[in-house]
Amino acid sequence: DSFRSLPLAMLGAVAVIYVILAWLFSSYLQPLAVLLAVPFASVGAIWGHLIMGYNLSMPSLIGAASLAGIVVNNAILLVQFIKSYREQGMSAKEAAGAASRARFRAILITTSTTVAGMLPLLAETSTQAMAVIPLVISVVFGLLVSTVLILVALPALYAILEDLGWAKTPNPDSP
Repeated sequence: DSFRSLPLAMLGAVAVIYVILAWLFSSYLQPLAVLLAVPFASVGAIWGHLIMGYNLSMPSLIGAASLAGIVVNNAILLVQFIKSYREQGMSAKEAAGAASRARFRAILITTSTTVAGMLPLLAETSTQAMAVIPLVISVVFGLLVSTVLILVALPALYAILEDLGWAKTPNPDSP
């Protein structure tokens, strides 16, 4: 039953997140750039399960939902930094690069501390830990993959959207 209801619940959650992001960014396309980080992070979670030899389970999906929150948070902050640099008059390419450099340390620190804090659980062999290891695999491997994607692919995607004229370009001279 849980596996049948989960896709509908995830779709509803993504829709709510999209609406909030569209309101926050005053754009219909920029939230899509943020939300694209979630499937990429899920790829990391799936790879992690393959590497570690675990099947996807309900704890895996709960870990993936937790992962989505972390990834969206990092992506939102990066896009906000890009928009801030754009408002200062930088080009989309310059703003994307500057935002990646500005957020690199913070994203790397949050990722590394989260991963380091969960590594002992990955190494645990007790029966009690077996229930949470799939959750930890989703978060750890998803974070590792999404960190690279957020710092490299998201700024590139923003610059591409700008080049196509789909990203809203703020005018620094407007009130």
